[in-house]
Order: sequence, then structure tokens, then C-alpha cells
Amino acid sequence: MPRVSRGPQSQRRGTYHSHPLVGVLGGSKSDFPILEKAVAILTELGIPHEWMVVSAHRTPDRLFAYAEQAPGRGIEVIIAGAGGAAHLPGMLAAKTHLPVIGVPIPTENLRGLDSLLSIVQMPKGIPVATVAIGGAENAGLLAAQILAGRYPKIAARVKLFRRAQTDGVLQSPEAKGLVAGTRGPSRPSRKS
Repeated sequence: MPRVSRGPQSQRRGTYHSHPLVGVLGGSKSDFPILEKAVAILTELGIPHEWMVVSAHRTPDRLFAYAEQAPGRGIEVIIAGAGGAAHLPGMLAAKTHLPVIGVPIPTENLRGLDSLLSIVQMPKGIPVATVAIGGAENAGLLAAQILAGRYPKIAARVKLFRRAQTDGVLQSPEAKGLVAGTRGPSRPSRKS
């Protein structure tokens, strides 16, 4: 059974839905320390979501049932993270018409390169949007941006999030040239 996060935060922000809009799936429990970053972004943006472990290799029937039933339950985007062979995102994409965002999970042997290549090299006609190795935060943001086209309140929150990011960079001492050993914005030199 998936764990569902609707939360009072989404109610306060006025986008409470009776169902999750995003499913966050990991191939194993060990994938969730990375995938929690996507969950945190979705929570921050007030987007109802659910999360659960679904293994492409150990629980294929569960995977197929999830992919086939997700649209009828109101899921609009799926984030799927897996390491190693990383077939979870591709198998989900093969069984649903919903957008699937693949998160390559870093592995001990190849540091996630195997996961990245497994997810990004999908056959023609079965796309999986793929973020960087361990890039679950971007997966959460991409899911929010996909939903923003349909939900104006989510679009407004994504814009605020991005503005806060920009402001954070512009307010940093490095951006202002106030850190020892750095220079501020370069200016053209005057030639006499």
C-alpha cells in the first residue's frame, strides 16, 4: 500500500486534492534516502503525493498494477528511482501513458553511471525524462512544472520557489564580491 502525503500544508495553500497527483516509487528501500529529496520538494510546494517500494524484478505484478491503475486514481506524474540495472522507470513508462521521470540512484560499483544509462537509453516511443544521478530534487521540480501547466496555484508556487533560488544566489557574499580573494563583477578597463 502506498504511503500518501496530503498534509495540512497543501490544505493551507489551497490545493488540497482528495488524491495524490504524483507517485514516487523506488526499486528498494535503499533508494529512498535519495528519493526523499523529491518528496521534500513536493511537500514544500504543497503537491499531494504518495510513495512506495516497487521492484521491477522482484515485484513485477505490483509494478504493472501500479502503472495501469495510477491514472484512474488521479496520479498525473510518476517519479521512479532505481540503481544498477534500473529497469523500474522504463517498465513503468511501458505500462502507462503518464509522464515518468527517472532518477538514477548512485551505486557503489559504477557510482550510478549504470543506472543513468539504463534509464536514459529507452527505445523509441517509450520516453522517460531523466534527471542527473541522484537528482531527485530536480525530479520533484520537474513533476511540479509538469503539473503547473494544469494547476495555476502550483505554477505560482514554482515561480516563487525559483525566485527564492535566484534571490538566494544574488544575496550571497560571493555574488556580491564580498568574500576575500574574490572580485565583484568585472568592468571593462579604460584605455588612456
